[in-house]
Amino acid sequence: MSAAIVIPEFITVTLGFAVFLMGARLNARVEVLRRFNIPEPVTGGLLAALVVLAVYLFSGRAVEFEMASRDFFLVLFFAGIGLNARLSDLIAGGKPLAILLVLTLMTIVAQNIIGAAGAVLFGYPAQAGVLFGSASLIGGHGTAIAWAPDVAEATGLSGATELGVAVATLGLVLAALVGGPVARILITRNNLAPARPDEGSTIGLPDADVAPAAQIDHLSLMRVMLFLNFAIILGYIGSQLIEAAGLKLPLFVPCLIAGILIANLRAWLRPNAPAVSRTPALALVSEFSLGAFLAMSLMALQLWTIAELGLAIAVIMTAQTAFAVAFVLYVLFPLLGSGYRGAVLAAGFGGFALGATPTAIANMTAVTKRYGPSPIAFVVLPLVSAFFVDIANAIVIQMIVNF
Repeated sequence: MSAAIVIPEFITVTLGFAVFLMGARLNARVEVLRRFNIPEPVTGGLLAALVVLAVYLFSGRAVEFEMASRDFFLVLFFAGIGLNARLSDLIAGGKPLAILLVLTLMTIVAQNIIGAAGAVLFGYPAQAGVLFGSASLIGGHGTAIAWAPDVAEATGLSGATELGVAVATLGLVLAALVGGPVARILITRNNLAPARPDEGSTIGLPDADVAPAAQIDHLSLMRVMLFLNFAIILGYIGSQLIEAAGLKLPLFVPCLIAGILIANLRAWLRPNAPAVSRTPALALVSEFSLGAFLAMSLMALQLWTIAELGLAIAVIMTAQTAFAVAFVLYVLFPLLGSGYRGAVLAAGFGGFALGATPTAIANMTAVTKRYGPSPIAFVVLPLVSAFFVDIANAIVIQMIVNF
């Protein structure tokens, strides 16, 4: 194959903005995309990924994007999630958090059972099922790449890394597409509405047909950016201390925690200070950050890696998607009380189980922009995905690979 076409960092970010705006325009014009709550960066990102695929098919050259700046948007986004978290929400979120922890573990086990069965059906070693299962899906690209060498060593499977990346890529696409429709089914079928509809948006401003656009001035925006930077600085210090203690967590996790601490200490020490949490300015910055991150992530997908695996990946991923949808409809939603928050978390969990946390948050954002806020959902799901999943997933994968 010819040398890859490498897109420099600054152009990657610029294209990410353009892709997001393209998705917003398409969503505005295509009613079915809005009806099923497909996030704007997903629409634009997948269309851009198809263009990249066409370049590869016609030229034989892969398109690779320099992506370091993308991760800054992710950190900025999670710092914003932390600033929006109120202590009362954290207390109220205790029960749904515990339920989600248990359901996440059940999902990890089920995904690997489906993956192992599919692997054996198509002539792969049973241990390779983790690459058709939780290593690539609920774990994502990073976990798939990390565990692929262990699978290859245990089974002699060649191309384990490529397999894991392909499954994770398709999972990300499916995750971005299933969450919104699932929430729409639950909300319309059960006639659901937010318990506190007048509460400020966590991420993104409401759609124009739901509520009038909020006023944002330069002072509110600058105040939000100042406190986001405070959270990121404190989170970076915390990340260094965690690493020095011999632990490893993504940078966005301590930034999320730092945001929670700053927001609640500020509310306690200076209750009459100008608001930052739940403000339109913070909601706008959060949506911008998430949209830029997701648009860049999706436009950089190498879709040809999926096609190369053919029938096996198609059948197994169909089964994984069917399980995820059935699980959130008939297990997760009832256990979370069959209310509006449960529907929003169903959209997020569908995206999280098949893809990644940012995709899950994008799904929930699209839902809440249309139907109304659900602040606790935006605190609970990142806590599950940030703290619990990697540990539980590693234990289950290790047991299967070494079986």
